[in-house]
Amino acid sequence: MHKAPSKSQVDTLLKYYKSNNYTKTKKFALFLTEQFPDHDLAWKILSIVFEKTGKISESLTVIKKIVNISPQDPLGHYNLGNTYGQLADFSKAEESYRKAISLKPNFAEAYYNLGTLFKNNFKLEEAEKYYKQAVSLKPAYADAYNNLGIVLEELRKLNESEICYKKVIALKPDYADAYHNLGNNLEQQGRLKDAQMYFEKAIIINPGLAKTHRQLSSIKKFHKYDNQYHLLQKLYLDKNISDEQLCHINFSLAKIYEDLENFEKAFKHFKEGNKIQKKLHNYNIKKDIDLFNQIKLSFKQIEKNMPTIKRNKSDLIPIFIIGMPRSGTTLVEQIISSHSKVSGLGELPFVLQFGSKIATGSVEYNSETVLKFRNNYLEKIKNFVDNSLIITDKMPQNFLYIGLIMASFPEAKILNIKRNPAAVCWANYKQWFKSKDLSYSYSINDTIQYYSLYEDLMNFWKKLFNNKIYDVNYESLTINHEDEIKKLIKYLDLNWEEECLCPEKNKRAVTTASNKQIRDKIFKGSSERWKNYKPFLVGALDSLDTK
Repeated sequence: MHKAPSKSQVDTLLKYYKSNNYTKTKKFALFLTEQFPDHDLAWKILSIVFEKTGKISESLTVIKKIVNISPQDPLGHYNLGNTYGQLADFSKAEESYRKAISLKPNFAEAYYNLGTLFKNNFKLEEAEKYYKQAVSLKPAYADAYNNLGIVLEELRKLNESEICYKKVIALKPDYADAYHNLGNNLEQQGRLKDAQMYFEKAIIINPGLAKTHRQLSSIKKFHKYDNQYHLLQKLYLDKNISDEQLCHINFSLAKIYEDLENFEKAFKHFKEGNKIQKKLHNYNIKKDIDLFNQIKLSFKQIEKNMPTIKRNKSDLIPIFIIGMPRSGTTLVEQIISSHSKVSGLGELPFVLQFGSKIATGSVEYNSETVLKFRNNYLEKIKNFVDNSLIITDKMPQNFLYIGLIMASFPEAKILNIKRNPAAVCWANYKQWFKSKDLSYSYSINDTIQYYSLYEDLMNFWKKLFNNKIYDVNYESLTINHEDEIKKLIKYLDLNWEEECLCPEKNKRAVTTASNKQIRDKIFKGSSERWKNYKPFLVGALDSLDTK
């Protein structure tokens, strides 16, 4: 039988720990582990102290010792999984959680963490499976329902996701993030009044939920300085809020001032919010300059070895809608997906996910890798399609991968959306983007330079594939929309359908920043709005204005 510390020694250790005196706790725990190396209490306390003081590697060493002492204890393997997760060793984290589950098959928290592991690695189908297992074992598991809702939303299962968020709220009526997530879900569905209601409820529960303020302000039209504005002003002056929160608050205030036509103050807050976000993302445009150059260099290898692709009759046919973000890609997709033969799938991550390493030369280019890319892409998109054979993928930055797309999908159509460059650059600058791939947008000068990189790369592609790339002029589309839409539908080899003239009636879910605008009829003049800010831009965009 192993020796154990006395009651007074245990009491002393717990007294130090409960008083948050980690120095004394660590010292005494180390003493006890030397005296009683096979007793796990001091080891457990020591692992927690190391974790709380940010010494994760030391915590890992200690938890391994605990698992060796009590190899049949599922909690030890669970904690080991958590620690591996903190160290980004996902394979060992997964192994530890699975071991915990093998020892305790009803371990809901281990299933939950396994789901989170897969969610963070963009393996959404697996994440869905494990979150569902967690809630089946623990029906009142609000966090698991919330994360399941997030995953289902990513998988475009918006109705199922909505049910999950409502389940969270029923279980835990003060769960502010669930109200926010439900609002976000309903916004994508085009149910903007309901979305606004849930965003407002989230803020009532947690007035400092800055991300909710930003999303609420983006779908709400301000006619006066209302209660939300006054609350945001208090948050803006709060010295204790984080930079991330302050960024959201600045974009919220900018939107309010813009609605109320106080463009000087709007510009001030756009500028401040962007400056914070650029710092948070630690962005330097040299990274994108190098990326564009690498893609052009790598394509020379692809160009020499263009494989022969044989399309199966059952293969979906993609229409890639590309261009700068905020150039009108969402409107074009709404128009095309109003056609009965087309499914609009929105911004799909799969070209980036399966093709970026090929396009940049990180993976050797050959017929096998191209076919694998094609098959992986087609396998993924079929999960989002009902009956249509033709789909749209409107990830704007797929313009980076046109060479690979043409090699892999010779049957594909590519639509390049062109808009007044000054309007595009301003629209990028004033938009809060979640993706770090769009970090150029947090500086006017970086945005202008990125636009130049985009145009240069498009010229590169057009010299190679000019007859395969169809330019859609956004301004022409909004002014002469009937003629332009008919030309577009003809280019896509589709029969004419009148529904394409009324994209605002298209009820498909939209996940992009344009989800409010595209619920309205096509209108002209949006490319002139940047001029409200000309006095504060000191000529930065004037040379880009195509009038």
